[in-house]
Amino acid sequence: QVQLVESGGGSVQAGGSLRLSCGVSGYRRYCMGWYRQRPGEERERLASIGSDGSTMYADSVKGRFTISRDNAKNTLYLQMNSLQPEDTAMYYCRARTDGAGAACYGVSYWGQGTQVTVSS
Repeated sequence: QVQLVESGGGSVQAGGSLRLSCGVSGYRRYCMGWYRQRPGEERERLASIGSDGSTMYADSVKGRFTISRDNAKNTLYLQMNSLQPEDTAMYYCRARTDGAGAACYGVSYWGQGTQVTVSS
């Protein structure tokens, strides 16, 4: 049974930083990603990281967010800098069983999400 648990969300002022974590039980070297969903909108892929450490980013977060993984700790991270009010959303991590570099595919597992709120 694969379980993903996000943490690290919270409230921050514009220009601030947060680091999200996603602990993975039943871990193996999944292809992993971070997503977010604003109310009334589709879930948006932000970044992904392959088992080889290769990464991909959405244009909306490139240069501000950094995805990383610590395989020894079974944990995925998202470092978020220069946060803006439009970054306010529920953030989710996702694991997929296969990938070509950072292009993930295969069976999908989701965490329950962690809320990030950025005030101006």
